[in-house]
Amino acid sequence: MPASALMNVMLQAARKAGRVLARDFGEVEHLQVSVKGPGDFVTAADTRAETILFEELSRARPGYSFLMEERGRVEGADRTHCWIVDPLDGTTNFLHGIPLFAISVGLERDGEIVAALIYNPASGETFTAERGKGAYLDDRRIRVAGRTVLDDAVIATGIPHRGKPDHGLFLRECEMMMSQCSGIRRMGAASLDLAWLAAGRFDGFWERNLQSWDMAAGVLMIREAGGYVTGLTGKPDMLSSGGIIAGNEQIHRSLSRVLSACAAAS
Repeated sequence: MPASALMNVMLQAARKAGRVLARDFGEVEHLQVSVKGPGDFVTAADTRAETILFEELSRARPGYSFLMEERGRVEGADRTHCWIVDPLDGTTNFLHGIPLFAISVGLERDGEIVAALIYNPASGETFTAERGKGAYLDDRRIRVAGRTVLDDAVIATGIPHRGKPDHGLFLRECEMMMSQCSGIRRMGAASLDLAWLAAGRFDGFWERNLQSWDMAAGVLMIREAGGYVTGLTGKPDMLSSGGIIAGNEQIHRSLSRVLSACAAAS
């Protein structure tokens, strides 16, 4: 399916920023041996990528607002449109030379996500979706997996790292989930987790304490791939609450049941 004018704008911006990230990623290995470490370098790479995305998207769609990881909220003259952007999701992976990180771009129109792109510069995989037009991996239409029971399902999640709350709750959830599913995966980049779920690689996903730029593109992608996505309480409040459950209809229902049981037992 040929890309729309809007998607071409997003693709061009992401690929330009991606070339910079790919170049910087190639330098990380050399920095691992330094005493200081590559942390400052990765922060600079993140900022460079965000600047490119901001400039390219602003040039193509003047006046649109932005919500970005580094800049925060940038109000434009057009309040009905907002780009929701994570220039480098999976910073810790990037820092350690692990090729699982992504640029995530979602376009919100009148409070609804209408276009989404998740791009991994290390692998070249590009996931895209537009409302009502389906979800794609490069030029191939993608759908969520058809497995319907947790016994057969591989579930992705995010482990709360140092400085994040809810470590104890996560351990209880993980213990309960491990007893009921085929396997649990933690990849380190929520946007890619959601894109891989849309492509059928994962069967389900849950996480809490995310930011809207971690999820915006992935939420639309999963819906356009035939999946279900809600907040942790079943409401469509993912972007505001920071909690998310996703899968096909049956897996989503099973995940919700397990997480509710864990919350009730805690």
